[in-house]
Amino acid sequence: MKLGLYTDSLGGYSFEEMLDIAASLKLECLEIAAGNWSGAPHLNLNEMLESSDARSAYMESIEKRGLKLTALNCSGNHLEPSEEGRRQEEVVHKTFELAGLLGVKKIVMMSGLPGGGPDSKYPVWVVNTWPPVFAEMLEYQWKEAAIPWWKEAVKRAADHGIEKIAIENHPNTLVFNVSTMCRLREAVGDMVGMNLDPSHTFFMGGDPIIMAKHLAAGGMVYHVHGKDTRIEADAAAYETLMEFGVGTPRNRRPWNYAAVGYGHDRLWWKRFLAALKMNGYDGEICLESGDFLMRGTEAVRRSAELLTDILL
Repeated sequence: MKLGLYTDSLGGYSFEEMLDIAASLKLECLEIAAGNWSGAPHLNLNEMLESSDARSAYMESIEKRGLKLTALNCSGNHLEPSEEGRRQEEVVHKTFELAGLLGVKKIVMMSGLPGGGPDSKYPVWVVNTWPPVFAEMLEYQWKEAAIPWWKEAVKRAADHGIEKIAIENHPNTLVFNVSTMCRLREAVGDMVGMNLDPSHTFFMGGDPIIMAKHLAAGGMVYHVHGKDTRIEADAAAYETLMEFGVGTPRNRRPWNYAAVGYGHDRLWWKRFLAALKMNGYDGEICLESGDFLMRGTEAVRRSAELLTDILL
């Protein structure tokens, strides 16, 4: 396994500063965002597409520090039924193109979330199929919106030399668990697999270790985020793990993202890595942190220290 960094975790630092920090932590690879839900603090997508000199300088900066660009990230909602959805789709297409120019073989992104019908103005996340209208909405989303889009996307990706699209198991997207990953893969082929991020599975009520076993044994894990979540037991007891309060104070939320080891302990992370390794995944673990309790590089440093020590 190789330990890397999703560089948005150091989004307050310049590209060169981020590279120096990653090298100082003895990380091996980078996942860099090209846009959409990320502000893309370390990559100017249009400039990179337009200038071969910019691309050469960019890759030289990465490689001279002994790092490798392992994936580009364009996570967003390209299936949103709006002009914003079309803009995000364009960013996905441009990211595929840039990956081809840079020789990057892996894309990390979301599955997307369509509206609940052909005239819907907003994306709808259906997580319960009763009353029956919700089952009808879900079938529309898959058969009429998502699967046709993804069939074209995998062809486009292949045309740019991309070999893997790692889809993050995120709430408010169509693919968020094992069965939805299998459904998309069966429909569009093995270009798509999972970017397994345990932090989301925790607050959706699943078990990332069991998820890792099932997906890795089926060859469906293409990427892993080393990201943790702390369940805030008191708030979770009366609010449940569903989080609706925009702007809710951190001490009243049912869960918060945490540095690795500050939500689930060292033993848990050892078991998670072992489940992946035993079942066939031997790729990158890109750490990601959204820990609000730690300033500067602290969350990334502590996450890197723990994962480096237990990496298989």
